[in-house]
Amino acid sequence: MPDGGVASGRSAGVIQIDRRQVAAPLAGIFRAASDVERWPEWLPHYRWVRFLERRADGGIVEMAAWRPFGAFRYPTWWVSDMAIDREEPRIRYRHIRGITKGMDVAWEFAPESTHVTVTITHRWDGPAWPLIRRPAAELVIGPVFVHGIAQRTLAGIARQAEKGEAA
Repeated sequence: MPDGGVASGRSAGVIQIDRRQVAAPLAGIFRAASDVERWPEWLPHYRWVRFLERRADGGIVEMAAWRPFGAFRYPTWWVSDMAIDREEPRIRYRHIRGITKGMDVAWEFAPESTHVTVTITHRWDGPAWPLIRRPAAELVIGPVFVHGIAQRTLAGIARQAEKGEAA
């Protein structure tokens, strides 16, 4: 599947993959990606991020972002259970509130000789809307909203890590 692609199938639901190569050390990229409370500082499309419950390996986090459409910005909001695995390294989210409830998200980091490939994978069966659940997820929410926000987030995290300012 190409970068930024959407795949769908009956058993897998909607899968949205966003990927970027980042020219920075793994530790800096991982730190920026996991320091979600600072995202609104670094990422202009994030309205707020706050922990509702904090754990050593993550917690329950409320996130709100804008999805721009030219001059118009559409507000989005969700709550996730965030799990940080520093050994792997991997960051996982399970959306527990909002239109994307039930979505599973994984941030994975693959160090290579000159860069780190960061991949965000979203897996979801769509919203709890009878009849239009899958079309809404496959045609609008996944490719327009999820992909649009994920690409901007990856770009901003990459900028932060490449500047070396994610400490």
